[in-house]
Amino acid sequence: MKEVRVLSATGMLGSGFKEDTIRRAMALKPHFIGADSGSTDPGPHYLGSGDSMFSSAAYKRDLRLMLLAGRSAGIPVIVGSACTSGSDIHLERLIGIAREIAREEKLSFRLGAIHSEQNKDYLKEKLRDGKIRPLENAPHLDEAVIDRSTHIVGMAGAEPFIEALEHGCDVVIAGRSSDTSIFAAVPVMHGINPASAWHAAKIMECGAACMVQRKYPDCNFAIVRDDHFIIDAPNPDFYCDPDSVASHNLYENASPYELIEPSGVLDTRQARYEAISDRAVRVSGSTFRKSDQYTIKLEGAELAGYQSIIIGTVRDPLILRQLDPWLEQLLVTAKQRIESIYGAGIEKKYRLDLRVIGKNATMGSMEPEHKIGHEVGLLFQVTAQTQELATSLMKSVSHIAVHFPIPEWSGLITSIAYPYSPAEIQRGATYRFNMNHVVIPANPLEMFPIEYSDVRF
Repeated sequence: MKEVRVLSATGMLGSGFKEDTIRRAMALKPHFIGADSGSTDPGPHYLGSGDSMFSSAAYKRDLRLMLLAGRSAGIPVIVGSACTSGSDIHLERLIGIAREIAREEKLSFRLGAIHSEQNKDYLKEKLRDGKIRPLENAPHLDEAVIDRSTHIVGMAGAEPFIEALEHGCDVVIAGRSSDTSIFAAVPVMHGINPASAWHAAKIMECGAACMVQRKYPDCNFAIVRDDHFIIDAPNPDFYCDPDSVASHNLYENASPYELIEPSGVLDTRQARYEAISDRAVRVSGSTFRKSDQYTIKLEGAELAGYQSIIIGTVRDPLILRQLDPWLEQLLVTAKQRIESIYGAGIEKKYRLDLRVIGKNATMGSMEPEHKIGHEVGLLFQVTAQTQELATSLMKSVSHIAVHFPIPEWSGLITSIAYPYSPAEIQRGATYRFNMNHVVIPANPLEMFPIEYSDVRF
């Protein structure tokens, strides 16, 4: 094939796209429809718990339009990182939705389900063999970390998608995968220059996110050729320019020039971005160097505890002008009160954190602006081994906080306004990421078994 025409339905399945846009895009005769369905952006909760970022109704709405369009045109539909984190729970959920759509719409297709959740015994063996390596700032990894992880997934490259497509799949739904692999697989499979394939895939992974002032999630369209690719939004209200396309290389990426994938590294240092109309951009000049070793990134999550929070606001100018020392002493007093109730050693069973909304709440110590307004919000958070303990501790914190004194006043004060009753809000289980490592598999398919089935209605 001299070119591959790529339709990205949206930046994240479930976030939406316009029906009119996908209809226009289908008139451009794409060779496949793709959509990413996951991210670590919303944090470790989804991988840890098995929850999904969007509702089943939201996934079903988007996937229905994609499947109807794909089956009508006879082209593959490819979805990666099913239902946020791509564990087996997430994969089964999205496959169930696809089967439900097929039943309701009387669709038939060959389905390939790529599993990304990793067997713990397999990972322990790889660890013993020195085949798991830390990335920068990786936490400590040993067999105990593997054992206490609730879910561990590998980030699939393009090869499992290619394998499923070569086995005749009309619909491919994968667990966790590289965002770009979803869109690079078909061009690479058809022999397109991997530099063009991977660079275009990086731009397409987030749907219309590379557009100038994207107003809402929507589709994107690309024509990928050996020596260049063209990005042109099918939504007439959107357009891209060289800056908007080039800047997308930085999105979710530490380097503006390199993108590391399981099979190699995309290098965009020599890339050229040229406007070919008032809405379309041609990109050329990037390179792709194959890695000496094929690697798969691991993502794992473990239970960190259970949380209760309180939210309050402070508007008293006497408190605000001495806010930092007031809060420091408040936390000391709250911890002392907790110890007086639960005894010495309780400090090892919980963690008390505070965030001041309106003062360094976003960037913390990195914040260059130290101004404070006429009011601030306070978010107290207790993380403990059980939900009951977290809430019990927070009840003491909330009472200490609401009446904590200032030197200027000798009587009782009410310092914080609580918008909720009770003030203590139970957040439930909380999780943390516990891996930033790569595995060296024996081959690109080893970690990603594919389950094939024929869906007939």
